[in-house]
Amino acid sequence: MLLAIDIGNTNITLGVFDGDKIVKSWRLSTNMTRTEDEYGIFIKNLLSATDLSKPVNEAVISSVVVQLTEKIKTAIEKYLNINSLIVSHKVKTGITLKTNNPSQVGADRIANAAAATKLYKTPVIVVDFGTATSFDIVNNKNEFIGGIITAGMKIQADALSSKTSKLPNLNIEECDYVIGKSTIEAMLSGIVRGHAAMIDGLIAECEKELQMKATIVATGGYSSVIGKYLKRSFDDINPDLTLIGEKIIYDLNK
Repeated sequence: MLLAIDIGNTNITLGVFDGDKIVKSWRLSTNMTRTEDEYGIFIKNLLSATDLSKPVNEAVISSVVVQLTEKIKTAIEKYLNINSLIVSHKVKTGITLKTNNPSQVGADRIANAAAATKLYKTPVIVVDFGTATSFDIVNNKNEFIGGIITAGMKIQADALSSKTSKLPNLNIEECDYVIGKSTIEAMLSGIVRGHAAMIDGLIAECEKELQMKATIVATGGYSSVIGKYLKRSFDDINPDLTLIGEKIIYDLNK
């Protein structure tokens, strides 16, 4: 069985694959102060507490947090006795990275593009709602041609709260009205509905450059919140897209 780990700025997502199926997944907060031993013991205990039909004997990691990549790789080697594949532009991905500097493309974006290319009709635009909201774009030649990165909704909420004296902290959630009747409603409308309007506009502009309609796929924590406010609905919401992409890349590099 394969353990796939996606290390993000806010959360670390783990999934166990039995063949092509995810049989168990977890999400924990990213913590820079944890030692490799703490991560190793934690992950080993997670797996031990789960009723898995077979032992985990393979691992793959995608990471946008450089300080944690080697730490967690070492933890997996030390506590599970498994050598991990690290997703990067240097490994086989099943796609061509047609950007100015492929080494700068985040591992999560590579995994998203690899999964989207295999699972959906191209061209495909993946909208990933993480700490940042990113657009990962694959053309109809299965080439990752780049995308868009903008501040995620939680960053926007935190910035409003920290940079102004009277605006409160809030949780990202659905908002019933465009015109907010309270400060919280007004902030949610600006963040959530404003994000939806941005996505609608950017997708239209991307398709104009692609000169054709694209398949639109969403992933990440807030994808289910934003969908109802879009003028054009997502063709699919796939919360496991990044982990699936890691699995695809791992299989290509066996």
